[in-house]
Amino acid sequence: MKLNFSDKVLQVIIYLCLAVLTFLTFYPFWNSLAISFNVGSDTSLGGITFWPRSFTLENYQIVFKEKLIFHAYGVTIARTVIGTVVSMFFTSLFAYGLSQRGIVFKKGYMILCVITMYFSGGIIPYFILIYNLHLFDTFTFLIIHGMVNVYNMIIFRTFFQELPTGLEEAARIDGCSNFGVFFRIVLPISGPVMATLGLFTAVGLWNDWFYPAVFISSQELIPLQTLLVQIVNSGATKVLIENLNTYAQSAVQDSITVKALQMATMMIATLPILLIYPFLQKYFVKGAMVGSMKE
Repeated sequence: MKLNFSDKVLQVIIYLCLAVLTFLTFYPFWNSLAISFNVGSDTSLGGITFWPRSFTLENYQIVFKEKLIFHAYGVTIARTVIGTVVSMFFTSLFAYGLSQRGIVFKKGYMILCVITMYFSGGIIPYFILIYNLHLFDTFTFLIIHGMVNVYNMIIFRTFFQELPTGLEEAARIDGCSNFGVFFRIVLPISGPVMATLGLFTAVGLWNDWFYPAVFISSQELIPLQTLLVQIVNSGATKVLIENLNTYAQSAVQDSITVKALQMATMMIATLPILLIYPFLQKYFVKGAMVGSMKE
């Protein structure tokens, strides 16, 4: 099918807009990467755009020497893995229950769940609740915070409702209980939606810095993103800042600066979660489209 002139012009405009949007999205990350590989004293002169002007690996070498960053890395990885598994399990289990026919007060449950998507009690009542439950400054809080995501639950529920009823009926005839149907039939065929929502949950947990900053006070439990925010705001723990400044001052000819170390730390914190996307990309279209035609 041949395109007329107006269609070709429109197509060119669309491609140009997409190219500009892609550049605006990608450039800040690429610029930070270039700065992280550039000599700090040279970076302070400005003018670093796409490529390091004076290439060095010293920034990363210094960051990898800091034990506090490695410990925060371990906390973040553990929180992301365990939190994603726990969230997927309880969210899908909750959604499966609400997808069943004949559940008493099912619409009422859904209304209560949807209300929580738009209204909350606020950070102070939440803080009091967490404190009274003795979850303040604990690793358990990092796991159970956001354990059930209502938005993900609605997508799971819609997906489960679209499954052929014959599968569950056949399983029950064979003697499966509700849990048996869920674990043996429903979950194995929920790969696309599970992978998509699991990735979104993992990204959210990996990038979450605010709630750990409010509810975690022990240095041993601070995730990497919270530590990174503290470094960027120059409000990190005295030990870390003093160490980074010591490294910077002791470097040959002051070639290391705190800004260069900030960029190197940011790259270390960002790259791992970005590398997961290519492996789960094939599930995105199928999984993300679930629920687009129904409630």
